[in-house]
Amino acid sequence: MESRIAQLIDLAHELGREERQLAILGEGNVSAKLSDSQFAVKASGCALGTLTEQDVTLCDTAQVLAILEERAPASDDFIEQRLLAARIDARAKKPSLEAMFHAYLLSLPGVVFVAHCHPLSANQVLCSPRARDFAERRMFPDEIVYCGPKSVFVPYTDPGLPLAREIEERTGEFCETYSHAPRLIVLQNHGIIALGATMEAALACTMMCNKAAAIFAGAAAMSGPNFLSTQQTERIATRRDETHRQSALRPPPEQ
Repeated sequence: MESRIAQLIDLAHELGREERQLAILGEGNVSAKLSDSQFAVKASGCALGTLTEQDVTLCDTAQVLAILEERAPASDDFIEQRLLAARIDARAKKPSLEAMFHAYLLSLPGVVFVAHCHPLSANQVLCSPRARDFAERRMFPDEIVYCGPKSVFVPYTDPGLPLAREIEERTGEFCETYSHAPRLIVLQNHGIIALGATMEAALACTMMCNKAAAIFAGAAAMSGPNFLSTQQTERIATRRDETHRQSALRPPPEQ
């Protein structure tokens, strides 16, 4: 558990590096699965770049998921009290409001780390009319290798419980269609979420997505982008040399 929390803090620091322009001030959040019953998430209002162990809150997964299952209208105060009650240590800081979608995503097979941020280049595209194109089509091989052949696209939704439910619904549809969790979720007019079996995988997906967005914006200025075809994308996704590169981002098998 301590090792995974240390990795989570390392991930936060990498995402919060000022020169990368992925998150500033209190933007973004990260989480890690600690067991089937607990996860760690960034506390509300803390900065990724300076995150400490005291800024990480351990939560009871079942209690947070139960908030998503509530179908009666829920006030902000009600949600806040439920999130506070889900803390493993009542003295810990208030977990991020977005802990709700973190709990859901960490329940997916193979997902151990989740990184959410608001990258400058990515948001230039996600705040444009071409956000769905960026989510569902690919331009170059490394984008496929690190972000997957296709991403989940989530139309703009009010942050908090409505967004968590929308992410759950659209990600669930993706999993049913492709029989695996996505590597990348893009949120229209908001930001991105990277999922990975390791912190390195989540970081690599985030950085490649931001690079891809910069390329998309540049290509769009010249009447592009020129997207890869479905066949070309599938070929890259299944090439032996590319799957070997992806394997470097997965944890070693347990002994």
